[in-house]
Amino acid sequence: MSLPNKHYGELKDSYLFFNIAQKVKKYQTEHPDKKMYRLGIGDVSLPLCDAVIKALHKGVDDQANKDSFHGYMPECGAPFLREKIAEYYNKRGIDITAEEAFVSSGASDELGDIIDMFDRNTSVLIMEPAYPAYVDANVMAGKKIYHLPTSSDEGFLPTPKSAEKEGIKADVIYICSPNNPTGAVYTKAGLKEWVDYANTNGSVILFDAAYEAFIEDDSLPKSIFEIEGARTCAIEICSLSKTAGFTGTRLGYTVIPKTLERDGMNFNAMWVRNRTTKTNGVSYIIQVGGAAVFTDEGQKQIHENINIYKNNAKVIMEALDAVGIWYCGGKNAPYVWMKCPDGMGSWEFFDYLLENIQVIGTPGEGFGKCGEGYFRFSSFGSPEDTKEAAERIKNLLKK
Repeated sequence: MSLPNKHYGELKDSYLFFNIAQKVKKYQTEHPDKKMYRLGIGDVSLPLCDAVIKALHKGVDDQANKDSFHGYMPECGAPFLREKIAEYYNKRGIDITAEEAFVSSGASDELGDIIDMFDRNTSVLIMEPAYPAYVDANVMAGKKIYHLPTSSDEGFLPTPKSAEKEGIKADVIYICSPNNPTGAVYTKAGLKEWVDYANTNGSVILFDAAYEAFIEDDSLPKSIFEIEGARTCAIEICSLSKTAGFTGTRLGYTVIPKTLERDGMNFNAMWVRNRTTKTNGVSYIIQVGGAAVFTDEGQKQIHENINIYKNNAKVIMEALDAVGIWYCGGKNAPYVWMKCPDGMGSWEFFDYLLENIQVIGTPGEGFGKCGEGYFRFSSFGSPEDTKEAAERIKNLLKK
């Protein structure tokens, strides 16, 4: 008799994007002449930069010749890419070695797999509103989950005092900064509080830095390893999906310091064993493309694309400013998180935008209960559609 993991039965229906798709499909069927303006999806719309495309072609050519052909890749990542990632940190004054950088097929995969390193009785703290996969991955793993609600009163950036007030003391702490969905970004002082808290309590921080390249304020940390004490309590998970357009190419990286230990176990060594047991490495071709991202030309080109998305966010923020709507995010993040007007619920506001101006966003309720009454706009669309959508939002909400 097979024994299924019954924790899967504890998962809530993933209705958010399914409901959005169904509502949009129904509206389009009834109004085939109407154009949709999509500010909800978190996928990128600009192609891979030229430096990456050239590198990918080189990778393909290498596979066509016996002398340059590559079969299985090192499970933890090709040395040439791990070294590039370490250099990327070193240039910012962060002491990371190539052996502490692990190549992955993307941040989402890694966020789920990393849980393997923690005991089955591990408890986790998830600050909500949150990326839904944090919750689902831990439900599947049977972990005890503490949901820490946040609000606009604290700028959607809770402190350890918030957790203590709720009576929460967890083994693993999820932090996403810049945050998805709120776009809120921790200051160095704010992250230092969590680092000190984790070191004092023996917790481990899983720091999701998927949107670090969107931070334009030099006073804000792009990596948790900019914070003193983080090397003994944190793991950083990064992605090239949004920074370099790798959503369809799939590549990311995880940084685990060799100094991170708990109860006599070294997490860097554990992850080496995990990867060498459970993976056969990431494609050589994709890693060659990823290495190009970290060249001077690659950095220049990807930031040209990022600046287009940043300008999209600026256009959305200007529209909300014009009608006096509260929001956070946007400036140092690709998401704008707004308060729904006139006390509307998240789904009510979704329907209102769809039916009146054909603009599609993401209801905040889908990111946790405390997201109700809020709404997320994404800046990853085309500049033309974003400009038109922002104008429509401004005209609708000023009435």
